[in-house]
Amino acid sequence: MSEARMAEPWLRGTLRDVAAVPRAVLHALELAREDLTRWCGQMSDAELNARPEGIAPVAFHIRHIARSIDRLLSYAEGKRLDDSQIAALKTELHAGATRAELFAELEAALAQGAVRVRQFDANRLEEPRPVGAQLLPTTVGGLLVHVADHTQRHVGQAITTAKIVAAKRG
Repeated sequence: MSEARMAEPWLRGTLRDVAAVPRAVLHALELAREDLTRWCGQMSDAELNARPEGIAPVAFHIRHIARSIDRLLSYAEGKRLDDSQIAALKTELHAGATRAELFAELEAALAQGAVRVRQFDANRLEEPRPVGAQLLPTTVGGLLVHVADHTQRHVGQAITTAKIVAAKRG
């Protein structure tokens, strides 16, 4: 494997046609795909849904990553959440998802998210955007950065949970 391939996406010199902030988000989404595939991609359905010590399962984190990308980008686009997004939010902790379902949802969200991130004008990152029912203030740039930050936070939690499940397995 080449040194460039072993480096994290942000160190590979890719996506030079994209402005810095959206590029960083795209690199974070690429890294999420790679890390989740590496650490969680071979887990069984039962392992993905396991709740060691009562913590949230890997399945939750994968679902939450996929669905939160969609919600955060909707806010960045100046939209409110629709009924299907709100309904999906309420099911993220439901047990029983299969590996195939989880990774298909994740892959679709990462691919669609990348398309949406590329559509933002880097000259408009300071535009205000309200978030949530309380219409909390942020900006397009703040939301884009949070897509990357939030995604990586849950990737870390998923990997940690996967390691706990593997340790309990023996």
